[in-house]
Amino acid sequence: MGYTNVALKDKVMAMYPEIMKHNISVGLDFSKEKNAFIIMFKKNSHELQTYLDKNDADECMNDIKCVHLGVKIGEFITNFEKGS
Repeated sequence: MGYTNVALKDKVMAMYPEIMKHNISVGLDFSKEKNAFIIMFKKNSHELQTYLDKNDADECMNDIKCVHLGVKIGEFITNFEKGS
C-alpha cells in the first residue's frame, strides 16, 4: 500500500477543505474484502458512508483529486444543510 489510513485521511482532509469548514468528522478503514477504503462522514445525526477504491486512493496520495469522492462530499454537505 505504501501509506497508512491516517495518511490517506489527512490527505483527503487537505484536498477537500470543505470537510473541516463544515465541521464534518471523518472515519476511514480499509476493507480487504472490497479492496477499497470505507470512508465515513458524520455531522450530528447525518451520516454518509462511501467507498474509495485502491486506485483512487493511490491517486489521491499523489495529489490527484478523486471526482467520485468530491461528489460524495458535496452531496453530504448539501443534504446536511437541507436537513439542519
